[in-house]
Amino acid sequence: QVSLVEAGGGLVQAGGSLRLSCAASGRSFSSYSMGWFRQAPGKEREFVAVIMWIEDYTYYADSVKGRFIISRDNAKNTLYLQMNGLKPEDTAVYYCARQSASYTGSYYVSDAYDYWGQGTQVTVSS
Repeated sequence: QVSLVEAGGGLVQAGGSLRLSCAASGRSFSSYSMGWFRQAPGKEREFVAVIMWIEDYTYYADSVKGRFIISRDNAKNTLYLQMNGLKPEDTAVYYCARQSASYTGSYYVSDAYDYWGQGTQVTVSS
């Protein structure tokens, strides 16, 4: 069984930074692509970023490109999301997720991921 536990959320002023982490249990962490999603109140869950298991290629939503950085430490089985230049519209619950090894579709849809963390709240005040 795989478990994903996020940490690092909190309240920050606009323009500030936070670093989220996601600790994964189970084997073969390095063999899976890992993603971050977020869900704001009253909105659908949306893709934020993904880091691929091959060559650590990264992809970002346009709304966070240039401000957020996704990374991973395979020795620690941990995924990170460095968030800089935070804006009030970044306020949401942030989830990490493990991409399904058998999924062959787009990486930015929720269906691509089979394990999810419980989420961590990020609130950005103006």
